[in-house]
Amino acid sequence: MSQSPQSPDAPDAVESADPAGPAQPGTPETTPDDSASPDAGPAAPSGPAEPHSALALAALATVAVPGLNAARLALPQRRTERLSIIGVVDTQGRHWEVLEAFDEATGAELDAEAEVLRRIGRVVDAGHVSFGVSQSGGSLRSGGSHIQVRSYIEGRPIAVESLRPGPGLSAGLGKALGELHEMPTSVISESGLAVYSAEEVRQRWLALLDDAAPTGHVPPTLLNRWEGALEDTALWRFRPTVVHGDLAEENVLTAGGSVVAVKGWAQAHVGDPAEDMAWIYSSVPVDCLDSIEDAYEVARSEGVDRHLRDRAELVSELSLARWLMHGVRAQSRSVISDAVAMLKDLASQVGEEPLVAPATPRLAPVPGERVSADPDASTSEVTMVPVEDDEDD
Repeated sequence: MSQSPQSPDAPDAVESADPAGPAQPGTPETTPDDSASPDAGPAAPSGPAEPHSALALAALATVAVPGLNAARLALPQRRTERLSIIGVVDTQGRHWEVLEAFDEATGAELDAEAEVLRRIGRVVDAGHVSFGVSQSGGSLRSGGSHIQVRSYIEGRPIAVESLRPGPGLSAGLGKALGELHEMPTSVISESGLAVYSAEEVRQRWLALLDDAAPTGHVPPTLLNRWEGALEDTALWRFRPTVVHGDLAEENVLTAGGSVVAVKGWAQAHVGDPAEDMAWIYSSVPVDCLDSIEDAYEVARSEGVDRHLRDRAELVSELSLARWLMHGVRAQSRSVISDAVAMLKDLASQVGEEPLVAPATPRLAPVPGERVSADPDASTSEVTMVPVEDDEDD
């Protein structure tokens, strides 16, 4: 099935924009009658683009990628409110994904992700990571839609509930995350995505707490627990790294007992690696954590800061506050109710226990003046003084 966009079998590919829909940039669409009619009302607001058919998207892929001649449709085949994705196999046997964004925001995310993928692809080609990523083939605009074509990566989404401790897939997952967090931060900064310092990360969580507290939906014990962790400066001494930002089973692909690819880079940024590790600690079986952590630490050149796990737990808990605020801003009663229920459940689990137990000073004995003791004499009193813990830089 090698079709150009002008093929009568793919009419959507050349379908002109609806007069009441979004016009092409810089060329407002009006008919002579509209411009002359005194009764003409204001122009219709721009809305989501009309989705193309699978055949039309396959035809558009031949325009976006030089040398791509579509032979047949393939997996994946799915559609959401914001995005349509189809698979295409070309005459050379290459498997592609064709993505269509229905709005400008999603299109911008696809553009940003494509830039990240290009730079990560160079890291992959240099052999610095053991997993693969999709390669961007090309993109184009069609009416109000944004079309992007990427290479398709074979693999099955990781099943975290099936992980077992040991050197297999659990260790492979830890290694992949360690390699991800060791990638140069320039792959993010040069792509124009967000870069946060450790202090900026902390301030962003504090801002979320300031927004959530006045709603009255967060139990006071949780507010105290989170505020204590956010004000503990020792927790926030870490080196910012590349952060995937959207780790989930469907974004970690496996084959042959190994992690072969990582997908879904639209939320990538430079920040706290604990944001990615929060998914690990909240999802994988507890008996696999040692295997994951050991492999992760080996993959990190500078080791792991000692509060990574504490911050990951905090991120996991604060995600409930973020879900609450999403419901508040969207005025969704169902989301708010869901968030409130989860917050109450968390509060009952943790009680008034602080997220990080306050450090207690270690005491070392300091002997007094040495004297020869008479057999009947009592020993001299021992003075105890506090010994400061070494803090991470």
